[in-house]
Amino acid sequence: MGLMLFPGDGDVTSPDISWSYTGFNMFREWLAHVEGFTLAEMNGFGGDHRWSSISTALAPLLSHPDDDGSLTPAQCAAMLPRLETITDQCPHEDCDPVLQRRVDDTRQLVTVMKYCLDKDVELIFG
Repeated sequence: MGLMLFPGDGDVTSPDISWSYTGFNMFREWLAHVEGFTLAEMNGFGGDHRWSSISTALAPLLSHPDDDGSLTPAQCAAMLPRLETITDQCPHEDCDPVLQRRVDDTRQLVTVMKYCLDKDVELIFG
C-alpha cells in the first residue's frame, strides 16, 4: 500500500507520482532538510515547532496529511518555483544515487503540479 499524488481531473491517464508511505516520509524529510529544518521537530511529526515558525513555500506540501485531502492550484503555483530550483541540485548523472532519486521525485512532482495548473484542478493525496 502506498500514497499517490494525482490531478483531480478524473482522467486516469493524467500524470501522477507515488511512493510507499516510508518513501514519501523520506522525501519530505529531505525537502525539509533542503529548506533548513528537521521535519521531526515540527508539529504533526513528533516535534513541537509550529509551521508558522518556518519560512518555506513548501510548507503546504510538507505539513499535509499523507493520504487525505488536496492542494489547490494556487498552492501548487506557489511551490513550483522553489521545487524547480531544487531540481537543479543534481544536474549530472554522476550524482549520489539517493540525491538523484530525490531530485527525480521532485521533477516528477513538478510535472504533476504543472499539469494541475494547466487544467486548474487540485492535486489529490490518495
